[in-house]
Amino acid sequence: MINKRVFTIFIGFTMIFNHCSAQKTPLRLWYNKPALHWEETLPLGNGRLGMMPDGGVDQENIVLNDITLWSGAPQDANNYEAYKYLPQIRRLLAEGKNDEAQAVVDKNFICKGPGSGREPFGSYQTLGKLRMHFSYHNGNADSTVYKDYHRELSLNNATATCSYKVGDVTYKRSYFTSFGDDLSIIRLTADKAHQLNLQIDISRPERSVTSVINGGLEMSGQLISGTTAPGMKYMAKVKAQLEGGSLVVKGNSLVIKDATSVTIYVSAGTDFRNTSYLQQIDQHLTRAMAKTYVEQLQEHIRNYQKLFNRLSLVIGDSKADNVPTDKRLINFYNDPDADTGLPVLFFQFGRYLSISSTRVGLLPPNLQGLWANQVHTPWNGDYHLDVNVEMNHWPVEVTNLSELNLPLAELVKGMVKPGERTAKAYYNADGWVAHVITNVWGFTEPGESASWGVTKVGSGWLCDNLWSHYAFSEDKNYLRAIFPILKGAAQFYSSMLIRDQKTGWLVTSPSSSPENTFYLPNGKTASICEGPTIDNQIIRELFNNVITASKILGKDKNFRDSLLAKLSQIPPVGQISKDGRIMEWLEDYKETDIHHRHTSHLYGLYPASLITPEATPDLAEAAKKTLDVRGDDGPSWSIAYRQLFWARLHDGNRAYKLFKQIMKPTLSTGINYGAGGGMYPNLLSAGPPFQIDGNFGATAGIAEMLIQSHAGFIELLPAMPDAWAASGEVKGLRARGNFTVSFKWKNGKVISYHVTNPEAKRLRIKVNGVLKEITAEKA
Repeated sequence: MINKRVFTIFIGFTMIFNHCSAQKTPLRLWYNKPALHWEETLPLGNGRLGMMPDGGVDQENIVLNDITLWSGAPQDANNYEAYKYLPQIRRLLAEGKNDEAQAVVDKNFICKGPGSGREPFGSYQTLGKLRMHFSYHNGNADSTVYKDYHRELSLNNATATCSYKVGDVTYKRSYFTSFGDDLSIIRLTADKAHQLNLQIDISRPERSVTSVINGGLEMSGQLISGTTAPGMKYMAKVKAQLEGGSLVVKGNSLVIKDATSVTIYVSAGTDFRNTSYLQQIDQHLTRAMAKTYVEQLQEHIRNYQKLFNRLSLVIGDSKADNVPTDKRLINFYNDPDADTGLPVLFFQFGRYLSISSTRVGLLPPNLQGLWANQVHTPWNGDYHLDVNVEMNHWPVEVTNLSELNLPLAELVKGMVKPGERTAKAYYNADGWVAHVITNVWGFTEPGESASWGVTKVGSGWLCDNLWSHYAFSEDKNYLRAIFPILKGAAQFYSSMLIRDQKTGWLVTSPSSSPENTFYLPNGKTASICEGPTIDNQIIRELFNNVITASKILGKDKNFRDSLLAKLSQIPPVGQISKDGRIMEWLEDYKETDIHHRHTSHLYGLYPASLITPEATPDLAEAAKKTLDVRGDDGPSWSIAYRQLFWARLHDGNRAYKLFKQIMKPTLSTGINYGAGGGMYPNLLSAGPPFQIDGNFGATAGIAEMLIQSHAGFIELLPAMPDAWAASGEVKGLRARGNFTVSFKWKNGKVISYHVTNPEAKRLRIKVNGVLKEITAEKA
């Protein structure tokens, strides 16, 4: 579990520095009809449990989730003979025979077993589905003829509701996953007595047993491990409290007749790092059912708002909330400048999703965040390390949710020991390494295909996220805790770099630029190479961060000096090709797809600060040309990443164009690797299918358009689009150096600002193009 000493220190930080900046305007997603597709349902979560109700009138389907529910098990898929093939692979690469080197990699340098294809790697899985079948007895009223339908998700309170009228009776439902007693609660009411009639059941597509015990539903099972070890066990229990009416058991269902109100409690858990999960499920139920519904709701809202209310944002004076969100999304895509409120709603929805999909002491959000409706989720619902899990965390620091970075740090901590075995098995190197994918079991091996699985900067990229938490918080105790992780990653790269015969630079070999392919001079294609640009950028950044941390903590001077010596021998941040673009590889290869979804060679622009318009103008211009050629379409996460790039390049209108692109309405769910991302009616991002990284990336993109602090100073409105220039106000943004920033603007100019810091530190701040030095107000 999470390092409690680090967590205690950080909670003190949040109490001191995160004043309330509650959003005064209501923030909601709302609809005038039930959801017909899962991508129209409303996501609720408390960092562990999730549910997505569809608001059906005759039948309600609520998809249930638990962030810890994974198939698979820990494994050792390392090929301990792999390092013996390094000399052959490196020789072939030095001779320009990349395709032959790739064949050797595919045969001898990938993981053992099926890799990510099935267990024991495993997948994140849905917990199941709660169903409520309703019947209506209003004279001759037909339940299919309902009116005044309204379905809503409140971001202010983290609650969902739906209401409708059948005959002369108004029915209401309320849903929330409690931030109080840690279970899901559904409340059903009717405005006339004894009008609620329903049947409740719970199910799962496989590996489940359902029964009725002590007047409640129970569903339990055990997933496949793929090893001799037992698979993960889970349990879900459903209880109902009635006002009026009766409850009887029918098979494996609960039948409620003639009730005036019903409160349904769903308590669930798994044995993931928790041997007492069954007792905890019962404890949650007992504690919750001893309270009134109002008490439960108030406690839930109070705890949730401690996080959500830290930041507020207003852009312009939009009145578009009177349109259902699905239609509002269509209207925005057709005429975005007419609705400056939707970017605000989307931004706060991103913060809501972060709060709802992770919590300190548990797991970080995966590719699905918390929400999955399948047993086998797309791409296993795993943690992709070549942009996706990192993107999931890009908004949390700047949007004042800093502690939500800690679950990722804990996941990475668990990868170090497996990563040390992988470093020895494949590279005979010191330190630890992770490649492209991981899971809750600590997978660090290469993937099962050379074309994508040998990218080895997953560990270095993760270290950027860990460093970011320190950069924003300046918590030295946290830095002390993560230093061994950063140092171990740096040790790996330092010990495996080899001298490139052509340039004399120290480079990685073999490697690849994430998931991309190039043409060789002989017309053949390959992915395996030496020293791709992203490797050079990540290694440079990591070495610099470890050097800085070593100085701050006053330790490991000899290792620090060795990194300093190697920094001058690593390839430069970026080489500019003959056509003016930043080269993706050490050689100026031609890519097989100029519109490829990954733009990994601009890592130095974002999230790193190696490329800035101020310090490296030539590289900044080359980055613009790179992005122009790459284009603006792709899966949603790719569009969001390009939005961030253009924000860093101070082009607000181009960043806003990318935001408009990602907001393209869609219902497509087929697997997509190319153009065609967008947004589902419930504002979850489409790859397609649903991938939550697009939400988090675009949320970070909006923040980056409002404030930047990576270039050695804070800049307000660094990428303000014309559409937002008229007026706006933000309270509670965070900047590196442990600063909290609020400001107002009008006609594209900042008209007032306020910066606080616990030590009243001096800082440099750029306001309306003028760089000045000020003293922050003591928080």
